[in-house]
Amino acid sequence: MSSLNDKLAAALSSREKRHIRRRLPVSASPVLPSADFTSNDYLSLATSSTLRTAFQHALSTAPKILGSGGSRLLVPTPAHVALENRLERFFGAEKALLFNSGFDANVAFFSAIPQPDDVILYDEHIHASVHDGMGASRVDPSSLIKFSHNSVAALKRSLRKLLHERDDLRDGRASAFVAVESLYSMDGTFAPLHEIVHCVEELLPKNNGYVIVDEAHATGIYGPQGRGMVAALGLEGRVLARLHTFGKALAGSGAAILTTELIRDYLLNYGRPLIYTTTLTYANIIGVECAFDMLENGSAEVLALHLLDLSQYFLELLRPHLQSAPPELLCLPGHLRTDDHKDSTNSPSDPSFPPPTPIIPLLTPHPHSLAAHLASLPQPLFTKAITWPTVPVGTSRVRVCLHAGHTRDDVKRLVDGIVDWAQAWVAREKEVERQWLSVAEGEGVGVWMESKL
Repeated sequence: MSSLNDKLAAALSSREKRHIRRRLPVSASPVLPSADFTSNDYLSLATSSTLRTAFQHALSTAPKILGSGGSRLLVPTPAHVALENRLERFFGAEKALLFNSGFDANVAFFSAIPQPDDVILYDEHIHASVHDGMGASRVDPSSLIKFSHNSVAALKRSLRKLLHERDDLRDGRASAFVAVESLYSMDGTFAPLHEIVHCVEELLPKNNGYVIVDEAHATGIYGPQGRGMVAALGLEGRVLARLHTFGKALAGSGAAILTTELIRDYLLNYGRPLIYTTTLTYANIIGVECAFDMLENGSAEVLALHLLDLSQYFLELLRPHLQSAPPELLCLPGHLRTDDHKDSTNSPSDPSFPPPTPIIPLLTPHPHSLAAHLASLPQPLFTKAITWPTVPVGTSRVRVCLHAGHTRDDVKRLVDGIVDWAQAWVAREKEVERQWLSVAEGEGVGVWMESKL
């Protein structure tokens, strides 16, 4: 095993030198909710006393709470069927199918549903799970086509080229799948879903074009009762499949694909991540049911409105400070540099303007330094440095995730910490420059450099 160990260690060492080695986060003490700007617990339901109480009561009265017995195909699971039926009613879908995670759901769908002669077009920022699904599919690698992030023009060019080259796409014998996310987890950008759906319908009138929308980061926050951006825009009947996950805003685990009865049946027969795994535990199903109670009774929408208000407030506080910071040191991505939401009602069900987002990337070539500074404050604030290969080269960032449990004071502390770091960095750079100039004018740069060796 020494040769293997050497190769593995060398690969990790290479990542260590490039400051991109991944490690599990470690904290000496529990992270307080007010200090957590890292997790995807957007509605703060993971720390909600209301949800906790409801969950404990449901556990005390449920006939089964431990285990699940095995794969869905081995044992009957009435609780899982009941949740799927509820999801179909809630989301207005023909059928729902549960998975252990959003990752499993995407791998199952994209590995099984597209057929050998089909094509898959995907946004360049699509989640890794879609890539894994496509890689395991029977689609020829040359028919896996990337288009520029959120660019409907690029999607149109790719589709037109394919239609020009392929008779089977023009006459409907082959299908084109378009994979997008409604809200992208690293950039906080929204897909132009209306335009994408219209593009596919217009260019593929034989009804052989299909849009698949990953709603993982929109579930619970946007749309009527938190049904997501597809529902907010009234596109439920115009997309083939929607993925909703329970492990982010809903404080649970698992996911569901909303799709047609035929595709659900096909996944039950060919979706390996579903077939060959033990299904979600009964306790997990109970927790998800309790979270959906909060969506349906309106209490979650109150949290969502507060969350989007905090998102606006964070940007309003931060933007003026960034005007005086060198953009090569710290900046917001283009879609967040100006306020495009000032005339919006800020309602999670208002599709008139791109709504605020709780995902706010702080672009900087020094993300580890900024995250470390925030964590070292007298009242520590926890954020996450994100680098390649999670995001493209040259787009390193600190990813800020706001939560409904935060207050405006929490947000102000975060902004103050970010500004303090930027000002200290600029001051250090100016001091280094001053020393260089001083030495150059006095003893000479060469002498000064030699003294530092």
